[in-house]
Order: sequence, then C-alpha cells, then structure tokens
Amino acid sequence: MSGSLCKTLYAFTGEQHQQGLRFEAGEIIKVVQVLEGGWWEGEKDGLRGWFPASYVQLLEKPVFMNPVADDEPGCGPLPEGWQCYMSAQGRRYYVNNFTKETTWERPSGSPRIPKSPLSMKSSSPAVNGYHTSGSPLHQVEQAHLTLRKSSSIDPQINCVTFPQLIAVPEQQLLKPNEWSYCDYFWADKKDAQGNNVITGFEVLLQKQLKGKQMQKEMAEFIRERIKIEEEYAKNLSKLSQIPLAAQEEGTLGEAWAQLKKSLADEAEVHVKFSSKLQSEVEKPLLSFRDNFKRDMKKFDHHITDLRKQLASRYAAVEKARRALAERQKDLEVKTQQLEVKLSNKTEEDIKKARRKSTQAGDELMRCVDFYNQAQSKWFEEMVTTTLELEHQEVERVEVIRQHLRQYTQLRHETDMFNQSTVEPVDQLLQKVDPAKDRELWVKEHKTGEIRPVNMEI
Repeated sequence: MSGSLCKTLYAFTGEQHQQGLRFEAGEIIKVVQVLEGGWWEGEKDGLRGWFPASYVQLLEKPVFMNPVADDEPGCGPLPEGWQCYMSAQGRRYYVNNFTKETTWERPSGSPRIPKSPLSMKSSSPAVNGYHTSGSPLHQVEQAHLTLRKSSSIDPQINCVTFPQLIAVPEQQLLKPNEWSYCDYFWADKKDAQGNNVITGFEVLLQKQLKGKQMQKEMAEFIRERIKIEEEYAKNLSKLSQIPLAAQEEGTLGEAWAQLKKSLADEAEVHVKFSSKLQSEVEKPLLSFRDNFKRDMKKFDHHITDLRKQLASRYAAVEKARRALAERQKDLEVKTQQLEVKLSNKTEEDIKKARRKSTQAGDELMRCVDFYNQAQSKWFEEMVTTTLELEHQEVERVEVIRQHLRQYTQLRHETDMFNQSTVEPVDQLLQKVDPAKDRELWVKEHKTGEIRPVNMEI
C-alpha cells in the first residue's frame, strides 16, 4: 500500500506520536509505510511522520504484494494475466491483473465461473471499510490480521482499554527536561491494600486534595494565632488600666506611668496585627482554597466524563468488530456452500452475505473513527489538565509562601513597634535619680529654711 495517496478525513495534531505528522481535514498525503496496529507513515509538504489510518481515505489503489512462484504439482502455467500471491495465513490466492478478479482456486486456461468468487467492483466499499480499488483479498486478509492482533491485547491506561499499537515506537516524554505531571500519571496502580485499582489521574488528584486540606489547616493555624493576639491585646489593655502604684511621684513615677501607657500602646499594636492577619493572610488562604477546591472538582468531573465516553467508544468498536467477524464467517460459509453446489439462490445468498460483511466493515471503521476522535480528545485533555494541575500546585505553594512571608513581616513590624513602646520606658528609667527627685520635691513642698537653735539667757 506504500506509494498510494490518501485524503485526510479529520484534523490531526500529531501530538499523540513522537514523530506525528500534523495535518488538517481535506489534505492529500502520500503513504510511505504501512505497519500493523493502525498507524501509517506518510509524507506531506516535504515532511514525514506517523498518523492514524482511520483519519484518512485512500485515493489510489494499493500496490499488490510481491507475487510468489506457482509450484503446485501437476499443474501447467497460469493463464495470461493471472499471478499467484501468498496471504498472511500462508494460503495461496490468485489475482487477474486485467479484470482485478481474485480467487482462492487456481484458475484454469478456459473461462469459467470461479468456485470461490471474492472480487468486488471498485465502486463498492472494501471489506475493511476503505473505499478503494485493487485486490479486496488483500483487504480481507489485512482485516483478519488486524482483528486477531487488536483483540488479543487490551492494555489498561487510567482504567480505559486501549488497543496495543505494536508498530509505534516507545513514546517519548512530553517534557523530558522536567518532572512534569503530564508524563508520569498515565499507568494504573493498586491501592495500599492491593485490592482496588487507582488510575494515574486519581493519584495526582489525591495529591492536590491533600494540598487543599493543608491550606485549610494553615488557615486554622492563623486563626488560632489571631485569637491569641486578640486575647493578649485584651489582657494588656486591661492591665494598663489598673490603678496600682499610681501614687508614685518623681522621675520614677513618670517611668511607671510611661510603662503603663506602653502596655496600652502594645495592646493596640497586637489588635492591628490580628486584624491584618485576618484580612491579609487568613481570608486570602481560605478564598484561594475555595477556588482550588472548585477547580479540582471541575477537573475530576471533566476527565471522568471523557473516560466514560472513551470506554463507550471502545465498547462500540468491539461490538462492531465482532459483528464484522460474524459477517465474514457467514460469507465464508456461503462461499463454501457454493463450492459444493452452484445455484442462483446460493449465489444470491453470497451476494447478500458479502453486502452485510461490507456494511459490518463500514460500521467497524465508523466506530474506530469515533473511538480515535474520543481518544485524541481524551489524550489532549489529560495533558492539558495535568499541566493545569501542575500550574495550580505551583500557584498554591507560591500563595502560601507569600502569605507566610506576610505573616513574618507583620510579626517583625509588631516586634519593632513593641520595641519602640519600651524604649521611652528605658530612657526614663535611666534618668531616675533619687537625689534629684528629693531636691525637686523639697523645692516644691518646703515651708522655710529656718532651723531651731539653742536659746540663750
């Protein structure tokens, strides 16, 4: 099939493959290589890359496989125009290069009706859903091989069944230079008890939910700190109003009065500190947590819906695959019946069986297309969401860091102000001078300087 041209049916971003070929719907691509697993290599505008086969429709007839030697004993050469080929199951079949007729039976020199006719008009759809001319037997064999390979392997990724892409090289990291969420949370794992399976996305989501709980606990911590500050300020204010030792006079009395006033000032500082903690630290943390919680819930529901849609598409593909297998089996039975006895009714049954097989093949390709579209959407949303969670995690840590720094800054400012309220007390205490106090008191309260003397007679 290499060398054929195909027309793209859907847009493909190329991000699902490390060497993906990006294209839009309606473009023409040259097929370079065809491998099992549903991925083809193509060339467009001088660029080569891989893309899903279900995203395109062939425009040129596929190139036949290399013919093999027809060495059946007791048989002469093949009639003109006929060549022998080997199927994927090791069975010989014959193709007429002029009429494109294909048959399992070795043709003879005289014209006859084939015992096992398998040819189809180029205008009718092929068994595997490709609307193309050429050898339909190639397509039938390819369909059987694809069915066998994809039905025997069904890996689970995030609890979603995926067909094994045997021909695709190992996928590379989307962000190889960093430990990004979008690269390491695809595989499923068992829980701590080893019973239930947890999807990779749920593991990542659980981490984010722990971060949400931590934000709540940090806000509660700040709330308790606010209570302590409020209670402390209340007690300081109460203590500053107690009229104990108010009778003290002089420089010591001034220092004592200043000390009591500093308690009231310090109480006011702690009231402001608690108020700022509430408005600048606690409330922003709780507000950010509410938004964070809402985003986590939105991401969880979105990915869960996409996962359900993808699982539904996969179930539809499997159902269509089984239907195609049944129709092909029925076609083979009808063909074998014709080999035993050729009749108009049996020939009509074969045409009917072939028509149903073709319809089943078209239905399978339609389901595969829907599945690939859902898978592509799910993949892109998983990557987008994990990167968004990564951004949310960075933002969460940065918000907490900023508000904790705000807390330490406010605490530092409070300590500085408290220190400033104590400094006048220290200055006044340094000026306390009992001799000076005595002098001033005497000058203010003296009643005279005449001292008593002895009387003389």
